[in-house]
Amino acid sequence: MTKLRLIYVLMLLAPLFAGAQTKQPLVNGEQWLDTAGNPLNAHGAGMLYHDGKYYLYGEYKKGKTILPEWATWECYRTDVTGVSCYSSPDLENWTFEGIVLPAVPDDPDHDLHPSKVLERPKVVYNTKTGKFVMWAHVESADYSKAAAGVAISDSPTGPFTYIGSFRPNDAMSRDQTVFVDDDGKAYQFASSENNQTLYINELTDDYLRPTGRFTRNFIGQSREAPAVFKKDGKYYMLSSGCTGWDPNQAELAVADSIMGEWKVLGNPCTGKDADKTFYAQSTYVQPVIGKKNCYIAMFDRWNKKDLENSRYVWLPISFDNGTITIPWRESWSPADL
Repeated sequence: MTKLRLIYVLMLLAPLFAGAQTKQPLVNGEQWLDTAGNPLNAHGAGMLYHDGKYYLYGEYKKGKTILPEWATWECYRTDVTGVSCYSSPDLENWTFEGIVLPAVPDDPDHDLHPSKVLERPKVVYNTKTGKFVMWAHVESADYSKAAAGVAISDSPTGPFTYIGSFRPNDAMSRDQTVFVDDDGKAYQFASSENNQTLYINELTDDYLRPTGRFTRNFIGQSREAPAVFKKDGKYYMLSSGCTGWDPNQAELAVADSIMGEWKVLGNPCTGKDADKTFYAQSTYVQPVIGKKNCYIAMFDRWNKKDLENSRYVWLPISFDNGTITIPWRESWSPADL
């Protein structure tokens, strides 16, 4: 009877313990832990909301950071491990779902061989095909490939099957993101032409290839790290300049049509170190589902000589009297939005 009473008491207390774990303020630049107590490992990430959960996908960086002997620029890298996935009901408590697109160590010619480069994975859901589609930047070790890689899955938690890589519309594709519009049409945004120009590539109905329709934007302006969102019928793009791993000033642009023309609004960041984007770089903007005018701008704070130990900066976007800003906050909780 004593054991039964103890079990009963623990059952009564369980919701209290669970409730105590539901609010974990995000401290920007500090190490974030998943629900198992391990460091969150999802760099250059994108996010997907599906069936009541948020899914975070990113570069799973593990092991030593190296600078190749032949390097003529700071192309620090780790061996490709794969793309990680985490799930959360509340944007605060993240459960590791595993490596959903793993490296392929037994084929040196494969895009996902550890010796290659895999960056900025983004996953979108296709309501017509019922498939989850991942786009990523895939590279040769010397960064000459400049291509997009595509993978698909029947589940948000994978496994994803790698289809292959190509240059969309025969143009270079490096830092990239994917955006699905309200009408279900999808678009890939990618730094191209040696990072001098940003391409917007319309995708086929299955989201697996470009349709051939594209626009060239910010020609000669060297924009990368695009992150796209839509609000009140207008399209917004957050991006960074091209300074390698080192931070620079962010830029926000707006358009009435997703393919452009885009008008530059300037640096939306405010507060401490705003001129350096809080020593971070944009990767994605996620709407908070069920809350009007709530968007989270996601950034990476890169540690170029120890990439596994890079950190995250997530900040709510402020919309005040028609002005869009991203104010610095040391810490905050999505539950308070």
